[in-house]
Amino acid sequence: MGMKVGLCTVELHIPDAQSLKGKRQVLSSLVTRLRNRFNISVAEIDEHDLWQKAILGIAYVANDTGRIHQVLDQVLNLIRANPSLELLRSQIEVL
Repeated sequence: MGMKVGLCTVELHIPDAQSLKGKRQVLSSLVTRLRNRFNISVAEIDEHDLWQKAILGIAYVANDTGRIHQVLDQVLNLIRANPSLELLRSQIEVL
């Protein structure tokens, strides 16, 4: 079997953010929750200077493609359930 890496890119809209500080508060809370709950790596990878938009990169390592999809689907469900933001787009790929 071997190691597989799941990569997920998500584009988020943060409608109530009125400054970069407001955006960072929402993202910081989300990133902490995701890391603690799923043991994944998460980083903001683009749109750093926009108040209401963020693009996150998420990585998860496992030896089973099914497990990777299961965890990343749960991550996306948690993001969708967050009332402070809107998931605009997501993409999952396994390497």
